[in-house]
Amino acid sequence: MNKSALFLLVVILLGCASANKMSDEILLIKTSPEYGRTHLTLEFFRGKAFNHPSFAVWTEDLQGNYIETLYVTQFVATGQYGHGEIEPGKWSKQPGTLKRLATLPYWAHKRNIKTSDGVFVPTPETAVPDALSGATPVNNFILNTATQLKDKPFRLLMEINQPWDSNSFWTNNKFPGDIDYFTSLQPALVYAVTIDPASGETEYYLNPVGHSEPSGKNGKLFTNLTTLTTGKEIAEKIIVHLR
Repeated sequence: MNKSALFLLVVILLGCASANKMSDEILLIKTSPEYGRTHLTLEFFRGKAFNHPSFAVWTEDLQGNYIETLYVTQFVATGQYGHGEIEPGKWSKQPGTLKRLATLPYWAHKRNIKTSDGVFVPTPETAVPDALSGATPVNNFILNTATQLKDKPFRLLMEINQPWDSNSFWTNNKFPGDIDYFTSLQPALVYAVTIDPASGETEYYLNPVGHSEPSGKNGKLFTNLTTLTTGKEIAEKIIVHLR
């Protein structure tokens, strides 16, 4: 092997090693709910279809009543995105305020805070507090947070969505003219688990329980997941530990 070929091989191997190192990195996120009593660590392991999705994590009682938000990715939390909208369906290269109804609609309707025009998405005026949001993870991550609940069982939920994620069922032309649907395609996937702090259990796995309304027009949960493909491969596994 000549020197040039050997040098090229070394560069390629170093590049592969660097890529593998990056894929093993874990982002640490901490949020601080105002009245946190039970401390939680959520471990998110990305799946093979992971590509900069949006997330929301929150708690409910066993009757499905919303209690508190624990974490939301920053673009959704503030309504400020990296690309603003010039007109419906056309994007600017500059950051701007957007109302993406289909991004995390199940969480947004549970949160039940309306904008001045009556939709359930955060805007700069109705933003999620900074203490509960963070940058969109680009890899595996660990979320350290806490809930105000201590002695009673509760549900922990997570909604995940990836923009422009089509498949053979959720196609670009499924709902012609519906711009909100077009920004999402496969709808947001909702995961959940019931946690009982008094049980002695310290480890729980979140499992998919349904998907959101594809255009974000309401807060319904649809339990048929057979039409989702890559939407179910954004996460490989999600584990919650009580601390």
